[in-house]
Amino acid sequence: MRHVLPAELDDALDYPGLVEALREIFRTGGEAPQRLHYPLPATDNAGKEGTLLLMPAWLAGRFIGIKLVTVFPQNGQLSLPSVQGSYLLLDGSTGVPLAMMDGPRLTVRRTAAASALASTYLSRPDAATLLVAGTGALAPHLLRAHATVRPIRRILVWGRSLASATGIARQAAADTGLAVEAVSDLATAASEADIISCATLATSPLIKGEWLRAGTHLDLVGGFRPDMREADDECVRRATLFADTRSGALHEAGDLAQPLQAGLIGESDIAADLYDLTRGNHPGRRSDTEITLFKSVGHALEDLAAAILCARQLGITSP
Repeated sequence: MRHVLPAELDDALDYPGLVEALREIFRTGGEAPQRLHYPLPATDNAGKEGTLLLMPAWLAGRFIGIKLVTVFPQNGQLSLPSVQGSYLLLDGSTGVPLAMMDGPRLTVRRTAAASALASTYLSRPDAATLLVAGTGALAPHLLRAHATVRPIRRILVWGRSLASATGIARQAAADTGLAVEAVSDLATAASEADIISCATLATSPLIKGEWLRAGTHLDLVGGFRPDMREADDECVRRATLFADTRSGALHEAGDLAQPLQAGLIGESDIAADLYDLTRGNHPGRRSDTEITLFKSVGHALEDLAAAILCARQLGITSP
C-alpha cells in the first residue's frame, strides 16, 4: 500500500484535472451512504468530547474510498490542528488497500475544485474580479481554483485579521502572477466582485444581500453546521439557489437550513445541485444579471474522485 504525502497530492491534483474529475463523478454517479458520526469521550478537564467521522463512497467493482476524520476541539492547547484525517483507497473488486492519503490536503483541494466546478455553470463567463472572504487553509486553494475556470484578473482577500489577509495576498500574487490585494472594507469589496467565495467559521452573516450587484455569483463554503451563516436572508431572497447536494445543504448548512426553518424558502427553491448541473438537467445561470448562490457542504464522492485521480497520476494500480 502506498502512503501519499501532501506534496504528492499537490502535484497530482492540479485544478483543471480535478474539476473535470469531479464533473465526471457527479455526471455518472456512484454510491455514497450517509456519513457516520461517533462521539468520543472527553479527554481533558474541559469536558470537550471528540468526534470520529467516517465517510465512505464507492464505484462498484472499481474503487472504494473511506475518509476517516477526528475532531478534538482541545488540540489547540497542544498546538495541533483540531481536525485530523486520512483517506483510504481500496481496489473495488478485491478490497485490497491501494493507498493511504493525507486527509486534510485531499479535502481542501477537492473542496476548492467543487466550488470551481459549480462556477463553470453559475458565474458569468467573463467574471474578472474575485473576492475571497476568509484566511484559513482553504483561501489560497479557492482563489487558485476559481482562477482556473474563469478569466480572473483581480483578486481581493478579506479576513478579520488584515495581517493574515495580506500574507495570503502576497503569496498568491507570487504563485499566480495575478493582481492580488488584501482589503479591509468587506462591503466595498463585495460590491465590486463578480464572484464572492466565502470560507469562514462565521455564525452570523458576513455578506449582505444589499451589497450584491446584478450578475454576482456567491460561493459559500465555510458554514457546515445549522448554526453557521456566511450570507444574510437578503442574499437568499435575491439569488437563485444551488448546492453541491440538496439533502446536505438543506439540513446541515445554516445558510439554507435557517431560511428553510423560518419559512423564507422551501426545499423546491433549490434550483439544482451538482448532479443536476453536470447531467444537463438544469442550465445553471440563465442571464448576465442573475444573482446565483452555491452552498457547498462537501460530499464523499468528491473525496473519491480526487483519490482516484491522484492514484492514476501517481501510477498506483491494483496488485
